[in-house]
Amino acid sequence: MSANSHPAAGLPIAITQGDAAGIGPETIAKAFRDAPEVLRGCFVAGDAATLRRAAQAVSGPGCLPLPVAVLDSVADLAQVPPRCVALLQVVPLSTPPAYGQVSAAAGQAAAQCVRWAAQAALRGELAALVTAPLHKAALAAAGEVFPGHTELLQAEAAAFGGMRVADLPVRMMLANDELKTVLVSIHLPLREAIASLSQASLLQTLQITHAALLGLLGRAPRIAVAGLNPHAGEGGLFGREEIEHIAPAVAAARALGLDAHGPLAPDTVFMRARQRPGQARGEFDVVVAMYHDQGLIPVKYLGVEQGVNVTLGLQGSTPRPWRLVRTSPDHGTAFDIAGSGRADAASLIAAVRLARQLAG
Repeated sequence: MSANSHPAAGLPIAITQGDAAGIGPETIAKAFRDAPEVLRGCFVAGDAATLRRAAQAVSGPGCLPLPVAVLDSVADLAQVPPRCVALLQVVPLSTPPAYGQVSAAAGQAAAQCVRWAAQAALRGELAALVTAPLHKAALAAAGEVFPGHTELLQAEAAAFGGMRVADLPVRMMLANDELKTVLVSIHLPLREAIASLSQASLLQTLQITHAALLGLLGRAPRIAVAGLNPHAGEGGLFGREEIEHIAPAVAAARALGLDAHGPLAPDTVFMRARQRPGQARGEFDVVVAMYHDQGLIPVKYLGVEQGVNVTLGLQGSTPRPWRLVRTSPDHGTAFDIAGSGRADAASLIAAVRLARQLAG
């Protein structure tokens, strides 16, 4: 049975190991142990010694560690039994770094795993990739020019499509079962995020959001647009960004056929969009937030352990139609608990589920 005929998604999903000094490998081992049906058709792009150490860390006292099966090729994935970590060695074998310490070697290996998986996905060999957390300081120590996954994947995708990075705009979506938010700006100081807001950047965000959610929901998404200022500016009393940038962008989006609404008061819009368990869906399918914390705080308040980070916009038509599906758990490397076996795998499991849905 080849990887391409796997019944779950048609193609396998690669999970990149993340920074070996953090909790990423432990969450992966726990996910394979605790959610074998969800992880069916998944393999780790990483290092066998790192995953074996992680499997030992999450094993109970007196228990044998979860086995790690090293694949000769992805085609062997179908032969790996449940509750066994399937791994493809995509970096040179090495001794895992000390837990909880910034390591250039760990940063380099983590980036190599992401590049390998991204290129395999762009070649059409993977349904999606799920990325365990990176550590920005370790990446910098390794000489990486990219601060994180989003920028690295954007550059890989642009290179594959023969495009300039500037011509492949991407956005971050944070999602859980109750709320989805998309950010206009990501890792910018607040002053810069406000200064960078424009009708063009918001309209682009709305178009990217519409395209991504259309595929996920099977229908046009109802998009709420948060205001920037208190009370969405109160008609210019508390700021003019809503009048000068946000409202015109929403109008332009609606003229293009998008189901966009706003600007809406940011202190209530997230509650209006929330899908409470067991209740009717919220007024909106997604909220477009103007800056990082405005969008992330509501999602993380509902539970970091269930949050999933999704990169939107990684698709193109040259040299042939391509799409890169990437999700990630909504937490960091947690150096303070790495190696203790206490890491929670729920967000990683949720990321695999969503990656499968997005891959279609």
